[in-house]
Amino acid sequence: MASSEEIAFKPTMTFLSREDKEKIHRSVLQILSEIGMKVHHDEALELLKGAGCVLRDDGMVNIAEDLVLESIDSAPANIAIYDREARHVMDLGGHRSYYGTGSDLIYALESETMQRHPFTLDDVARAARVADAMPNLDFIMSFAHPSDIPASRAYLHSFQAMAANSVKPVVCTAADRSDLGEMWEIGRILRDGEEALKAKPYAIYYGEPVSPLQHAAESMDKLLFCAEKSMPAIYSPAPIAGSTAPMTVAGHVAQGLAECFCGLVIHQLRSKGAPFIMGMGPAVLDMATAQCSYNAPEYLLSYIAIIEMSHFYNLPNWGYAGTTDAQIPDEQAAFEAGLETFIAEMAGSNLNHDVGYLDFGRTGSLDMIVILNEVIDQVRRLYKGIPVNDTTLALDAIREVGAEGNFLVHPHTLETMQTTQWRPELLNRMGYDKWQAAGGTSLLERAQKKRQRVLREHQPVSLPADKAGRIRALVDQFQPK
Repeated sequence: MASSEEIAFKPTMTFLSREDKEKIHRSVLQILSEIGMKVHHDEALELLKGAGCVLRDDGMVNIAEDLVLESIDSAPANIAIYDREARHVMDLGGHRSYYGTGSDLIYALESETMQRHPFTLDDVARAARVADAMPNLDFIMSFAHPSDIPASRAYLHSFQAMAANSVKPVVCTAADRSDLGEMWEIGRILRDGEEALKAKPYAIYYGEPVSPLQHAAESMDKLLFCAEKSMPAIYSPAPIAGSTAPMTVAGHVAQGLAECFCGLVIHQLRSKGAPFIMGMGPAVLDMATAQCSYNAPEYLLSYIAIIEMSHFYNLPNWGYAGTTDAQIPDEQAAFEAGLETFIAEMAGSNLNHDVGYLDFGRTGSLDMIVILNEVIDQVRRLYKGIPVNDTTLALDAIREVGAEGNFLVHPHTLETMQTTQWRPELLNRMGYDKWQAAGGTSLLERAQKKRQRVLREHQPVSLPADKAGRIRALVDQFQPK
């Protein structure tokens, strides 16, 4: 008999026809081959020139369609990622979805007072510990740009704090090639060697070009370093619709993909087959408020389109989940963050960051991380779909119960209850009287209590003392360029 867990069909969400995807694809190739890109990096320009690209007098580079297609084909369709303890925890590609926090926030919100303060390095460690304790968060980012550390050292100190406070894989940002190299060195220490780190990558680098159509020297430097070391790299532009990209969704997406694929071509020319994660941050400029929204319908439509195009190209994608434009964890925050997370899961976005973001990506809330851990768990339950087989159709049980009985004590109910029903921890399913008797708490209050308990009781697996000492010495001796 088939297990009630088995399903033959997975839920899907799609907004683009095959013809739509082909049109976007052709537009991407035209942007690269006819309009071109401006690349501010000598080595990258030499790689492009050597591959037959046209370097124009106005500083733009035309990239041939065949070279773009070759680069898409050479990049891996799946990237295996391992945690700090060298356990295989993610396979980026296909419709598999993973979730984590974001980076470089300026403010931390204390939800008991609804006041915010500048992030510190201690906040990076706290965020890592909370994320480490959440079973539905699969990777971590710094969640902060610590204000108490010099900017040139902040990324490296944040990486050290993450490695010390969580076993989960890290997605890192870096100032330049020098501190990124030290982060890679920390991974080498953790794996006991370069080849072991290459075989079981622990950290993923996140970088961006500069929209519209420019690629800064620092971005290229870091991208080429990742190619050389086979360190998984995200290269995700953040063009703003109505400001640094066309207002229309299709034009926004086409430009973003072209900017991303310029990086892909250079990356693959440097090291064919090196792991690359495509993506785009499809920010939308609200013409009434001049704010860049993470949650406008046009943002979500562009995001869905990018996910669909990643499946069209069979490349892993960089995505978003659990973000809100609201300033505090209120009703707007729960709606927006929940909707975006649902879209990420149902559309099949791979590596989804920014869980817990508030206020247009300026402020972070640990309580939102706790709430969204449960939201992710529920949408993952939805994505499991509807098993249809002899067990789930329950014809024997219906026949035995008939018109006079009930299913409450029938063996079929007992046998399938745990595999069928999802149970919340924070969301309330009590009636009014029982809820009131239990304290009458809000979702935010329950999340606050869980966050406090996690920070009081959760102890991440410690780094071995010798490796922690070597990492500490490396960070202390680091001299920024």
